[in-house]
Amino acid sequence: MDKNEVRESTVIAMGMNGEGVLKDEGKVVFVPFAMTGEKIRYRVLKTSSNCTYGKVVEILTPAEDRIRPKCPVYGKCGGCQLQHVRYATQLKIKEDNIANCFRKIAFSDVKVQPTVRGENEFGYRNKLQLPISVDKTGKTIIGFYAENSHRVVPVSDCPINAVWTADIISAFNEYFDLTGIKGYCEETHTGDIREIAVKDVKGKLIITVVATTDVLPFKEKLLEILQNKVKYTFALYLNVNTSHNNVIFSEKFIHLYGNKDFGADMLGIRYRVGVQSFMQVNDCVAAKLYSMVNTLAEADEDTVIIDAYSGAGLMTALLSKRAKKAIGIEIVPEAVNLANALASQNGLSEKITNYQGKCEEIMPDIIEREKANGSKIVVVLDPPRKGCDLKVIDAVKNSGADKIIYVSCKPSTLARDVGLITGTLCHDGSKIEKSETVNGKYIINSVRPFDMFAQTKHIETLCELVRSE
Repeated sequence: MDKNEVRESTVIAMGMNGEGVLKDEGKVVFVPFAMTGEKIRYRVLKTSSNCTYGKVVEILTPAEDRIRPKCPVYGKCGGCQLQHVRYATQLKIKEDNIANCFRKIAFSDVKVQPTVRGENEFGYRNKLQLPISVDKTGKTIIGFYAENSHRVVPVSDCPINAVWTADIISAFNEYFDLTGIKGYCEETHTGDIREIAVKDVKGKLIITVVATTDVLPFKEKLLEILQNKVKYTFALYLNVNTSHNNVIFSEKFIHLYGNKDFGADMLGIRYRVGVQSFMQVNDCVAAKLYSMVNTLAEADEDTVIIDAYSGAGLMTALLSKRAKKAIGIEIVPEAVNLANALASQNGLSEKITNYQGKCEEIMPDIIEREKANGSKIVVVLDPPRKGCDLKVIDAVKNSGADKIIYVSCKPSTLARDVGLITGTLCHDGSKIEKSETVNGKYIINSVRPFDMFAQTKHIETLCELVRSE
């Protein structure tokens, strides 16, 4: 098997990234945009002793669940991986991937419950990030990055993003055409505008232009164009980013127009969203997820809920309503300030305490104190994609909490962390491996996916762990 060779084979499974998996000449081959059961002709792009990567040349025998993608640049843009798959099958692929992660990583056979889906398969995203670059002719272009690259694929709309997306792109294209402002070239580190980011806060938009200078060129012209083309209330910010790395935002935001933030609500909790606030990308699924977390917590007047990685405190506030009290732990000072303001705004300051610091340092003392007071303890974990720090895992599994609820956006790190908590995995500080003897204090009670990211390979998962006694 050589690079650029064109071969034929049949896809036997779907991989974690939504690609087809086949075996050819004894090697495992990963081919994006191929489906289980399909006979395909593919080109070898890269091969090694471990695995091979290929590209579809022709679908010889298409799967029954293959459909025509909505997006005209699907397969070029790296935003979606599953638009060619019927939606019900997308959900099954993701459920299987979660089960495979638990089996292969955590050595646990789990029954994955049916996926909770949103109201819409398309048009669900409330956040938009558009890199700005230049093409070979020097023309400024707006689009999305191609898969595994920083090459911008120009777009005029995006089916999974909100209905205002086309208007935003059209407005900025007009702005660039009229003013001659240049997009950013990562190779030469030249250009004026690096990125456009938009948040939709219940129909009100926060638009951020990421630029290389602290003065937005032709600001009034941009405002005029946006007011004509975008039929929504909006705020405009400038973020000044002169770095030579791939980080989108710097710490310097300048408010240029409109309100500084907008109010929103979820499940009866009012909160403010600003330019730096975190938002789940799918309001409908987020509400269903948070509601289920609240249900699983089974909180009553004797329950203390510890919300680790609590961010700006929305979930902490939701959980506090039924509980004796809720405690948020967050390392980012600005997020803790927002969480305190949210608690005050909702009249929950007496039921919520927010701590700034590291979970592994703060959590053990809190749990020990609350258990001494006779409280039931529920720990909620909602870490970033990389999962929990090992010290956090150790603190949680030795905490004596009555229940652990883990919210994850990456099945592989969820399986790893849950394996460590349940004892199917162990670590010595340098490596994680299968335990010779399973004697964990917790067992898995339920695993349920929430399709926060339809048409993509990503999935949110909710795992409930209870004491093994």
